[in-house]
Amino acid sequence: MEKGGRIGRRVALIVVAIVLILVAVAIIWVNDTHKPDSTARAAMESGNGVSVTEIAGDNVAFVPDNPKAGIILYPGAKVEPEAYAPLMRECAERGVLGVVTRMPLNLAILDANAADGIREQFPEITEWMISGHSMGGVAASAYASRHEDDFDDIVLLASYPNDDLTGYKGNVLSIVGTNDHVLDLQAYETAFERLPDRARELKIEGGNHANFGSYGAQMADGEATIAPEEQWDQTADAIESLMRAA
Repeated sequence: MEKGGRIGRRVALIVVAIVLILVAVAIIWVNDTHKPDSTARAAMESGNGVSVTEIAGDNVAFVPDNPKAGIILYPGAKVEPEAYAPLMRECAERGVLGVVTRMPLNLAILDANAADGIREQFPEITEWMISGHSMGGVAASAYASRHEDDFDDIVLLASYPNDDLTGYKGNVLSIVGTNDHVLDLQAYETAFERLPDRARELKIEGGNHANFGSYGAQMADGEATIAPEEQWDQTADAIESLMRAA
């Protein structure tokens, strides 16, 4: 019995050690986030007709002086919301108020309902779009599938839906960079079957996966052959054009 007890204790200690190692690895992985770079931090400053502020839920809002529409953006996996400041500022300078949601552990799949209550904080805006980058686009499209009447447009940035949006009545725009090596192209192309027939695609020549945000290079991504500013500019132009077309 004593020998069996020692073996049992050893097994228990091994199991505890394995669990602790797994927990430590998970904590390190979760905290190894894509942080905003210096360009993104500079874009977080209010000025030039754009007010940058945190609203309820610690979401980051980019509010133009005279907003004509609004967009809610779900960040990519492990990307801090401030990293999208340059793109959101480009949108705001075109009159499109932008809100980037702050996600639990920076993972949009943990809070697909992050858009709840945001539109109500800006009652003067009647035209809304929902968007998401990479994994954020999967979560945003899932939310849109359950709230189709709340959004005039859906914009997917290097992303695709897992939910059926074929009956969605608004505009859908999918934007990808031609040098994106992170996006699963086969899954992306298959997912078009879950979008309305009128869904449009914009390919940014020379753009990559990471440069929808401003957080530096991303593992396995292709090298962009255009400046990040060009990718933000083309994306913001497409968003502005889509809003006006709604």
